[in-house]
Amino acid sequence: MQIIKNDISNFSDIQLLVDTFYDKIKNDSLLGPIFNGIIKDKWDVHLKKMYSFWNTILFSEPGYTGSPFPPHAKLPVQKEHFDHWLILFSGTVNSLFEGEKANEALWRAQRMAEMFNFKIEHFRNNGNLSIL
Repeated sequence: MQIIKNDISNFSDIQLLVDTFYDKIKNDSLLGPIFNGIIKDKWDVHLKKMYSFWNTILFSEPGYTGSPFPPHAKLPVQKEHFDHWLILFSGTVNSLFEGEKANEALWRAQRMAEMFNFKIEHFRNNGNLSIL
């Protein structure tokens, strides 16, 4: 029997995606220590920011302000971390949703991971983190 999945279509779907994804992150052996170490007891604040971020990204709804890269610039992460993050994110999206917005979320996550990794490597190799 095939399970029919709906597309990401509203704020509640974004909350489900973000909550499910970050539950995986919190308990992940590679990413959990990094995220838990930085976020500590402020997961509720982080999750609200991520709801707003994805709502703005996928539905052009106002709400997210700021620049997503600077908080990540000095994290102790490498390509393997971004690859693993993408595996968890893609698995979460694909387990819950299918459709145009789900595909867009996957595409945008891939681009962000590539860009963040590239910029972090560039700044590390060139000593330019002070420009952030």
